[in-house]
Amino acid sequence: MNFQLTQEQEMLVDAVRSFVAKELLPHEEAVDRADEVSPELAAQIRGKAIAAGFYAFNMPEEVGGGGLDYLSQALIERELSKVSWALHVFVARPSKILMACTGQQIDDYLLPCIQGEKIDCFALTEPGAGSDANAIKTRALREGDDFVLNGSKHFISHAGHADFAIVFAVTDTYEHNGRKRNAVTAFLVDRDTPGMTIRRGPKCVSNRGYHTYEMFFDDCRVPASKVLGEVGKGWEVANAWLTAGRVMVAANCVGQAQRALDASLQWAADRKQFGQAIGSYQGVSFKLADMATQIRAAELLTLHTAWKMDQGSMTDGEAGMAKLFASEVLGKVADEAVQIYGGMGLMDEGPVERIWRNARIERIWEGTSEIQRHIISRELLRPLLR
Repeated sequence: MNFQLTQEQEMLVDAVRSFVAKELLPHEEAVDRADEVSPELAAQIRGKAIAAGFYAFNMPEEVGGGGLDYLSQALIERELSKVSWALHVFVARPSKILMACTGQQIDDYLLPCIQGEKIDCFALTEPGAGSDANAIKTRALREGDDFVLNGSKHFISHAGHADFAIVFAVTDTYEHNGRKRNAVTAFLVDRDTPGMTIRRGPKCVSNRGYHTYEMFFDDCRVPASKVLGEVGKGWEVANAWLTAGRVMVAANCVGQAQRALDASLQWAADRKQFGQAIGSYQGVSFKLADMATQIRAAELLTLHTAWKMDQGSMTDGEAGMAKLFASEVLGKVADEAVQIYGGMGLMDEGPVERIWRNARIERIWEGTSEIQRHIISRELLRPLLR
């Protein structure tokens, strides 16, 4: 395998890194303190991302997206993640499952998202259905040419900015290996649809300014023409996107960890104790060595997994390995960065405290570390337990 990036990939990384430094990082501290991104700033970032050609880089070229391979996408995610999600989310990556749009849905939802005219959000998680997604209770009953939705969702990222939600609801049940399973359908639900209410959820310490929301459906009537994919086959449109998303989360974690290491290196060189830079002491220098080694391993695992995705040979377990390892490396690196900074590492006058807070969510969303271990071990054992 050739581990060398192409010249085009190197140029892409440099361009995104420059964009983050110029257009995003200067706003990070203010956004974190205010716990809010103003509509004006959001529009500014979106416009500059479109002008720079970064908007919808994850979508196929034939529908107006960037058309980048997964390895290049992972490289971009690595760089974007060096600033809070509250800001880099406006360099939008529309949900890839919108590629399941057909007919009028393409003009109403897919193309506007790629062109920056509309924003989507992904509404799956419920109070009683987090890791166990099959336990969702939101129901959609067929009534003539409509479906009537009742239920609720929570932890729905970015719903406050979204023009519509991709909502997953149970439309039927069936037996599988003696167990009752839910047949789930995906719906495109506009934010102004009567019967759907969106409200801000509990505040999160990670990624201040990047809010999660609760959604409530009370006899919310959605035309059958808004079904995304096929009735009862919502998991088919969701699973491929979720699996690929775990690799991109891994890339996010690598970028955050690298930022923590860079800050720690500078601090270790500048901070003096007992007459010399603290980096000259093994107690600090060995931490830096371990951090760099762990990050390199996480990066190589992540990029290799993205490469395998491009080859069409990546498995769910391999995506889980990348997400599991990179997110746990980030947790360790962020914690060590705080230790190297000492008391200043917990003060909000520098980036380390923010990185430490933001790192914690990565072992939870897009599938917890425990779920990743379940996926990996099940894949390993499956050939032996038939």
